[in-house]
Amino acid sequence: MAAKVPRIAVLGLGEAGGAIVADLVAAGVGVRGYDPRVPAPAGVVDTGGEAEAVEGSDLVLSVNTASASVEALRAGLVSATPGSLWADLNTASPAVKRLLGELADEAGIWFADVSLMAPVPGKGLRTPMLASGPGALRYADLLRPLGATVDVLDGPAGLAAERKLLRSVFYKGLAAAVVEALDAARSAGCENWLREHITTQLTRADATTLDRLTDGSHRHAVRRAAEMQAAADMLDDLDVPPLMTTASRDLLRRLIP
Repeated sequence: MAAKVPRIAVLGLGEAGGAIVADLVAAGVGVRGYDPRVPAPAGVVDTGGEAEAVEGSDLVLSVNTASASVEALRAGLVSATPGSLWADLNTASPAVKRLLGELADEAGIWFADVSLMAPVPGKGLRTPMLASGPGALRYADLLRPLGATVDVLDGPAGLAAERKLLRSVFYKGLAAAVVEALDAARSAGCENWLREHITTQLTRADATTLDRLTDGSHRHAVRRAAEMQAAADMLDDLDVPPLMTTASRDLLRRLIP
């Protein structure tokens, strides 16, 4: 017997939600959608609000914004089917995900904290996902047959968000440092030189790089803090706000024994 195709509601039809919806429709799923700013695409039942979209759905994908996630859940609970599954795919803090899980549990529905671990455009439903919380396994079971890639973490709601945001501290912090450094190099007239240097360093990174970065920061914290103060002074002279530079200086000062 073929597996039952779930009825899915998608809240948020912007860049991420729209890409996911397109794959769901292509897979033959009946989708009800709601977005106050974006009309539903072809193949999706357009609704007038969260409650209308959620009514009769087996699975709700909340892909709006972290700031709207709690309000969306409260609004959707009005018509949520007992035992259905609410999955929050927004990039919210672990605390917000735990709150969402508590609200869902009180209402008698399942909850999955889902983190999208790569940009959604171009990947859609195939975007790598981490899921945690009481409904995580059920989420994976519903979406994997439709082409989704879901890794399930054995833990409470908030765990998937925690893993994603910890990674974001590194990736987004690295990106911000690169942007600031290149802005300063552009002002100093040597952007191409610094671009080549950064590219070379990233290309040469290997399994020992992480230990060298962390060990060196602790061992040479005094000297490196002074160096970053000098770098911040230079950026001020170049009229480039030294946001990442002063943050690095402050962190190194905290590492001084």
